Amino acid sequence: MRNQIGKTYFNIFIGSIILAFILPGLVLISKVMPEEEEEAYVPPPIVEKEKQPIVSAVEYPSAEWTTYGGDLFNRRYSLLDQINTENIADLKPEWVTSLGSGLEFKYSGEATPLVQDGVMYIATGAHDVLALNAVTGEKIWEYRPKLAEKLDTVCCGWTTRGVALGEGKVFVGLLDARLVALDQKTGEVIWETEVANWEEGYTITSAPLYYDGKVFTGVSGGEYGIRGRLTAYDSDNGFEVWRWYSIPGPGEKGHDSWPSDNDAWLTGGAPIWQTPAVDPELGYIYFSTGNTAPDVDGSMREGDNLYADSIVALDVKTGQYKWHFQEVHHDIWDMDSPNPVILYDVEMDGKVRKGIGQAGKTGWVYLLDRTNGKPLVGIVEKAVPQDERQKTAKTQPFPIGDSFVPQTITEEDVARDLGPNFEGEIGSIFTPFWDVPVTLKPGTFGGANWPPSAYNPDTEYFYVLGNDNYFSFERNELNEFSEGDMYLGSIFGPVLDAPARGTVTAIDVKTNKIAWQQNWDTIAYSGALTTKGNLLFVGHNDGRLIAYDATTGEQVWEFMTDAGVNAPAITYEIDGEQYISVFAAGNSLAGSKHGDKVYTFKLNGALPAGTVIDASQSANQPTDEDVVAVDVGQGLAIFEANCLACHGDQGTGGHNGPDLQKSLITEDKDEVLERIKNGGASMPSFKDTLSEEEIEAVAAYVTKIISKIGD
Repeated sequence: MRNQIGKTYFNIFIGSIILAFILPGLVLISKVMPEEEEEAYVPPPIVEKEKQPIVSAVEYPSAEWTTYGGDLFNRRYSLLDQINTENIADLKPEWVTSLGSGLEFKYSGEATPLVQDGVMYIATGAHDVLALNAVTGEKIWEYRPKLAEKLDTVCCGWTTRGVALGEGKVFVGLLDARLVALDQKTGEVIWETEVANWEEGYTITSAPLYYDGKVFTGVSGGEYGIRGRLTAYDSDNGFEVWRWYSIPGPGEKGHDSWPSDNDAWLTGGAPIWQTPAVDPELGYIYFSTGNTAPDVDGSMREGDNLYADSIVALDVKTGQYKWHFQEVHHDIWDMDSPNPVILYDVEMDGKVRKGIGQAGKTGWVYLLDRTNGKPLVGIVEKAVPQDERQKTAKTQPFPIGDSFVPQTITEEDVARDLGPNFEGEIGSIFTPFWDVPVTLKPGTFGGANWPPSAYNPDTEYFYVLGNDNYFSFERNELNEFSEGDMYLGSIFGPVLDAPARGTVTAIDVKTNKIAWQQNWDTIAYSGALTTKGNLLFVGHNDGRLIAYDATTGEQVWEFMTDAGVNAPAITYEIDGEQYISVFAAGNSLAGSKHGDKVYTFKLNGALPAGTVIDASQSANQPTDEDVVAVDVGQGLAIFEANCLACHGDQGTGGHNGPDLQKSLITEDKDEVLERIKNGGASMPSFKDTLSEEEIEAVAAYVTKIISKIGD
């Protein structure tokens, strides 16, 4: 040790002598340099190096698309660049396949196809799963499960977001809360397990996640007084490995955020209804949670109500809690966080940071350090308006940066969009309400809803689809909780005939500010795909698949399908050819036209005009022989199949339609018939999907039954 110290001092001594002799010489040279030579000196040009994406522990997808989010980080970014901004004009259909499933209006097509070893796996709104040849679109096998016939605990339409692949199996969560493993080659059932009881309000709409011998799934049902959970199952046999409840019980961390004088936590909601992400290096699994229950009445659940409306990290092997960040304290606006989390790595202030992003219904993107849940870009707790009856939280988190949708309503908005007959109060995000209707932005539809966002490491932009709606809130007397019934607590819904708009936004993850934005005259409700080819693909309610320049936001391509494109696109490569594929099947809540087709494109695709491969065994569309008698009983059945998702049970408590029990239109049969036939605002027309007899039956049910309930 003493010798090492001596050596150090010797080096310092020698260095000092060198500086003493050389430094004056350098100064002297500087002083005697001719002035004209100094002026003639031109510094070498700066050559900007092409920015290279930071190498991640999880590889970006390229040839295949094997998980819901493209990779374990949920980035929805592909390294493929054969299709790019320079040649995308040559992108044309290669094959179109009709699945023959999910055509009825109650179904919504929201699934992400997966591709592995040349086979595509796709699930329909009816939870049928099909395997297709990814080059030709021809059917290889199909699985058509039998769901519970009396299934009525579905808040937002019948749908699934897709499947998972692993160990030669295809995993699918069914709407009646079963998890099923299929043989990847044949579609035969290997095992199935009951995740929860659908009669208690539990359903599954998310795509499962396979990782390291386990299958992970959450549950939907926040509107039914459930207790949310994420569960890990052994992929070999379906046995439960671990379970984590998103509402902590007595003695668990976070339980003190619920009242101590009642059992509100038992029915507290906080569903986990999207696909998690995993960081194998840290050993964490990440996800966001849904709303509290009752949704919009906080009077009986004082406190922050953890872990609702939160981003959560758990140990992926054990389910042990690691950290959380709550986006909305004591939620009374149904502003949960159904958008899937995205993990990303980015250099900030000279240091590579491990980020996690989540787009909330609030209209903000929350950017955190995924190692500990701390903000990467500042988030400030600010005081918000109070109502002691609602037990409102004193503060709420406000991310620094830009919101991607408006968060307040002005008098100018009322004059432009709501008209002279508008009644009630207006407010901004986090404005409380009680017994007087208050109209706010964003509404329960978001902000960002379920359609997944994407992250591009080349642009370092987070791409999010947003909804800009007017929603009215009014407290209603809370009924006693009944298992399996809706547990909302108040009346809420879109303002009748008010416009619904959308945004497609690129957020710079280093600043949380908008880099570019596209504004639509309808909600943006499909999800995003971005690629190394500097492209961003999104779907439109009118049936278009649209491509933007990922850097500038300029639209560079579009293609019109035959139904609403309300699912995210994917890309893959086979035999040196890059393909883009999307499920165009429409969406009940978006009010878009329904269909049943997978569209697949490549450069100079050679599909002959009008060619469609039929992968179905039997079409499920109603035929002219399906005559329905004009009576109230039959009208109820048709209403439940076509209208329940938007308007709710008995016309109230829906997620995108007005409360029919309070609507004056329901008293006028001619008005009701006009609306059913021709639609209006975000409501689609049913004249091409329902027969005259069926329309008459629905109108009879609405005018004779629903209109009387509100009296």
